[in-house]
Amino acid sequence: MSGASLRRAAIAAMVVLGTLLGAWGGGLLWFATDLGTKAGEGEGVTDALVVLTGGSERLATGLALLEAGKGRRLFVSGVHKGVDLADLLRRAHVAPALAQCCIVLGHAADDTIGNAAETAAWMDAEHFTSLRLVTAAYHMRRATLEFRRAMPGTIIVVHPVFPDAFKKDQWWRWPGTAHLLAVEYSKYLAALVRPLFTPPQSSPEKPLADKPLAERKS
Repeated sequence: MSGASLRRAAIAAMVVLGTLLGAWGGGLLWFATDLGTKAGEGEGVTDALVVLTGGSERLATGLALLEAGKGRRLFVSGVHKGVDLADLLRRAHVAPALAQCCIVLGHAADDTIGNAAETAAWMDAEHFTSLRLVTAAYHMRRATLEFRRAMPGTIIVVHPVFPDAFKKDQWWRWPGTAHLLAVEYSKYLAALVRPLFTPPQSSPEKPLADKPLAERKS
């Protein structure tokens, strides 16, 4: 290949790369700007409240929604296997009666896809058809995508949480927040295109979540 051809190929590659980077950057701006537009969406009551573990603010928000009557049951997905309901709620200062009747832990999920599968199995066992999803605002779009794939017939109301350490305003000035948004946006893009590269598979039987304390044998 001649020097001129090499230069043309290099320029073309730079143009393509620049276009892709520009599209990614524009998408990141949209992703970051849109975080708060759905906060507080839906004031009605859902069958379930679903909290995805990953921050104390999420559980506190889910418990407050449960006490406010926004859902019949609270399901906490992705709890570490060594943590039980008593340990989790002792630190949250929850009334025992509320814990025994209405709170269920799921220990099977290790990621967002697992959260969706674990919750779908529990929702199906409970014959529930609507849920309010509680997770961090930066995680909400990807979580909603996976939940709708796992439960296409379920009504999903989003309830994003904004952790104190997350700097929503002028996020580009905060390296930690900017990095978090860039990583989460990239994960969201990967989740969008994953079905194109993953052949359909038959779903194995999904493990059911733990029963609430009131339903366990003493």
